Amino acid sequence: MIDKTNSAGISIQEQEVEKKEILKRYRSLLRACRNSIDKTDRKMIRLAFDTALEAHKTMRRRSGEPYIYHPIAVAQIAAEEIGLGATAIVCALLHDVVEDTHISLEDIRGLFGPKVEKIIDGLTKISGVFDQKSSLQAENFRKMLLTLSDDVRVILIKLSDRLHNMRTLDSMPREKQLKIASETAYLYAPLAHRLGLYAIKTELDDLALKHTEPEVYRTIAQKLQQTKKDRDKFIFEFIKPLKEEFIRMGFKAEIKGRPKSINSIWNKMKKQQVPFEEIYDLFAIRIILDSPSDQEKADCWRAYSIVTDFFVPNPDRLRDWISTPKANGYESLHTTVMSNSGKWVEVQIRSIRMDEIAEKGYAAHWKYKESAAENALDDWLGRIRELLENADANAIDFIDDFKLNLFADEIFIFTPSGELKTLPSESTALDFAFEIHTDIGSRCIGAKINHKLVPISHKLHSGDQVEILTSSKQHPKEDWLSFVVTAKAKSKIKTALKEQKRMSADDGKEKLERRLRNLKVDIASLNINDLLLFYKVPTALDLYHRIAIEAIDLKNLRDFFTEEGVPKHKSVQKPEGQSFEELVKTVRGSADMLVIGENMDKMDYNLSPCCNPIPGDDVFGFVTVSEGIKYIEPIARMRFN
Repeated sequence: MIDKTNSAGISIQEQEVEKKEILKRYRSLLRACRNSIDKTDRKMIRLAFDTALEAHKTMRRRSGEPYIYHPIAVAQIAAEEIGLGATAIVCALLHDVVEDTHISLEDIRGLFGPKVEKIIDGLTKISGVFDQKSSLQAENFRKMLLTLSDDVRVILIKLSDRLHNMRTLDSMPREKQLKIASETAYLYAPLAHRLGLYAIKTELDDLALKHTEPEVYRTIAQKLQQTKKDRDKFIFEFIKPLKEEFIRMGFKAEIKGRPKSINSIWNKMKKQQVPFEEIYDLFAIRIILDSPSDQEKADCWRAYSIVTDFFVPNPDRLRDWISTPKANGYESLHTTVMSNSGKWVEVQIRSIRMDEIAEKGYAAHWKYKESAAENALDDWLGRIRELLENADANAIDFIDDFKLNLFADEIFIFTPSGELKTLPSESTALDFAFEIHTDIGSRCIGAKINHKLVPISHKLHSGDQVEILTSSKQHPKEDWLSFVVTAKAKSKIKTALKEQKRMSADDGKEKLERRLRNLKVDIASLNINDLLLFYKVPTALDLYHRIAIEAIDLKNLRDFFTEEGVPKHKSVQKPEGQSFEELVKTVRGSADMLVIGENMDKMDYNLSPCCNPIPGDDVFGFVTVSEGIKYIEPIARMRFN
């Protein structure tokens, strides 16, 4: 979003107007954090503001506005919408100075100390992930998560940065809007959800839809506006008797109607395959209780009792996230009741503390010093670290595995000793085994669920008590990948399979060399690519592995050579002057299209070095004999190059 044009050409009058606007926005920032900062903090924030203002003084955004508007807005989001403290506000104001100006990390350390320097360093290292000038890079995302495991404020500030960029996306070219919106919907909205930032997650989803499906967004927004009057009347009539009863019972409570997001309505329309007019739950009723911490749970259930005295509940739609909060700390009591007009209405019941945590995520947990919440965050970050420990993992596989656990609904499983474990819904006994320990997962042969024997592929349900059965003779198998769902299980199985493949490949290579020596072939002069072409396998590792497991018979190797020991088959070379289309035809043959399934670990591929595709892109590529699929490139991006 940066356009580094000089401010020359701006009139003195316009400069004065901009100075007043900058000061106004800075004062608004101070008001947003006034309850959480002291005099020392205020001085530090002022120094950060002055530093950023001076560093960015010649820079303007794509919209033409002074660039300083952006860091002030990011700091305001971090303070007001996430609830972060002075250190994070300072870092938000400075988040682009090392990346885009003459200021160094050493300067930051000298002015603001080592803690601020470390966070700014983390923000700078991962800037490529969020930078509008680059596409989503899997390796950069790994770096971001490494930084996240050091200080979660890094990602919270980056999410604030992304939210402001999404709010101001209208000034960007259409192709960049599509790319940035796709990245946001694919990774950053789910990441906000996983950190408990529901308000930010919802807005990111809506803004992504606005730019990826503008007609859909516009239509739903217009229809929501057209039906607002009737909806407001319905909400008023629904909550009126509840308010009166809550007052009579001595409750301090706020009751309000909360509209569903445009993105969630669109998802319902797609899932149920119905038009907007047939989506009835366009809003939820939220009851927020002012209760002391030791009475919250009891008060929520008393409030539930009042609601069900007036309206009949759907017994299948009761969700108790107060007794067992979600892994990201979310606590609330959800029920769906039948209104007097014959419509189902979702009712959410929670305390003020629970509501703040639902809106502001882990930042609010720290405010309330919830050790359980910090432990939940530590557990989640621990899982990320485990995934990152696997240095051999393909970065794109890592992204897919990581994303699996961002948006999944959760189930609660008990160990034989009664310890509670949280897993994504659809998890199997094998997922649970890997959740306990990698070795237990690798040696798992079955499980006892509620004292009954089941296979390792058995899907678990909330409340199951699971005992894992193991054998020292068991080892991971490729078909396991077809039914596990957790990122940890997938990652560990893939690592074990690759290790098994490497070990068997060593045996296969030895067999091949022995056979070549028998045929009196000079191994040193042999081009392995010629053999890959002959046996129609993509890589040398695959060749050796298939020889080891006897999927390739070396008896016909003699047919590969002439009597002089020279290969009859040569790998495809690109002749000088051959067109791209001719090369594609040479490699592809007569087939019209290559269809790739989900099992990508069986096929090597390379992305085009100039234009990496992002989720949502239509791509094309062509198959080479020795290096799998080459030059995968976004079709849409080709039209712009």
